[in-house]
Amino acid sequence: MAHATARSGYRDLAERLNRFPQGAPPSDLLYRILALLFTEREAGLVALLPVKPFTLATAARAWKTTPDDARRTLDALASRALLLDAERDGQTRWVLPPPMAGFFEFSMMRVRDDLDQKALSGLFYEYLNLEEEFVRELFTRGETQLGRAFVNEDAVSDDDVLHVLDWERASEVARTARAAAVGVCYCRHKMTHVGRACDAPLEICLTFGTTADSLSRHGFARRIDALEALDLLAEARSRGLVQFGENVREGVAFVCNCCGCCCEALLAWKRFGTFRPVHTAGFLPEVDAGRCNGCGACAKACPVEAVTLRNAGDPKVPGRRVADLLEEACLGCGVCVAACRREALRLARRKERVIPPRDTARRVVRMALERGNLADLVFDDRALASHRILATLLGAILRLPPVERALAREQVKSVYLEKVFEAWERRSAHRA
Repeated sequence: MAHATARSGYRDLAERLNRFPQGAPPSDLLYRILALLFTEREAGLVALLPVKPFTLATAARAWKTTPDDARRTLDALASRALLLDAERDGQTRWVLPPPMAGFFEFSMMRVRDDLDQKALSGLFYEYLNLEEEFVRELFTRGETQLGRAFVNEDAVSDDDVLHVLDWERASEVARTARAAAVGVCYCRHKMTHVGRACDAPLEICLTFGTTADSLSRHGFARRIDALEALDLLAEARSRGLVQFGENVREGVAFVCNCCGCCCEALLAWKRFGTFRPVHTAGFLPEVDAGRCNGCGACAKACPVEAVTLRNAGDPKVPGRRVADLLEEACLGCGVCVAACRREALRLARRKERVIPPRDTARRVVRMALERGNLADLVFDDRALASHRILATLLGAILRLPPVERALAREQVKSVYLEKVFEAWERRSAHRA
């Protein structure tokens, strides 16, 4: 197999990671993280793998080795949740997930003795909370983000509950998912090792579909049924946690139950809120000043400090305070509404609603397009892409709005892709 020294192997792996729409800027901290997770040899091998899901034959070809030898390495990496594996049409495919949401989190989704999780937690904390480059790269580039907030379903009034769309409900994800699993919360587990964790539950973060299959198969998550998933979501809401999941309408891969003190996404929102690092729920709280007694329960419950108290200006009760919402800082999660015992808050629809991409393929294409690395997805010189995967990506590109589709053509600059676009446009014109 290909040989890689520690320095070149980890440097090459970092370059490979940066072919994802959400990258991992190289730094000494990143190399130290990778050195804990991968051996020198593994880093060099993984650097040769394509961005898209691949087969055993693809890996063997990239590594110039036999299928049996490649299989042993792939299985070893999947057993440590560094790769995800999935069966489809009788054939196993593997994929290297991005660092987040991906193998950074998976490394902390169970307590394990084959890895120095305390040392790893310290490095993660420095890389994500003290160095800003990775968090900025992950959360502030482009308009399409990795994750979005789900509305707190307990905070929706009976009059409005029928107007909440299925894709806005974490419960609908749990009810309809083909597979579900629960694992240890990466964020709180990490913060436990650095002495900053809160008392929110640890085993409460959910994965679905293929991700749940792979993580539960290798012991990084516990397989559960839809009823238990719904119970966990209800428990999280009762504890005032924000339900934060993949920013798609169909086939959501994860729903985390997040606190404002440990969760990377919510911490990023508080640091970089003007960049909209998380897609908000389609709601905003409204304050009924007549009912509000200024107790501050809503402000205390808000995970992103979007609710404050102000003077009510009530001449009859000098010094009386009422809740005040900072709309530009609000996630729309509704945690504050659920915390109010006087029913002085209610959720109302935002004037403008951002519709998530339909599925993961469309989300990834949009993120790559906005970040300028679409060509890394469509054409990967390190290995041959399967026709099915390429067709999925091209289908997502062709369904983009005209302006974004034109930008995709400019970025990829491929004669092949131009022919695809021209044929599609001729068919569209004929149908019109």
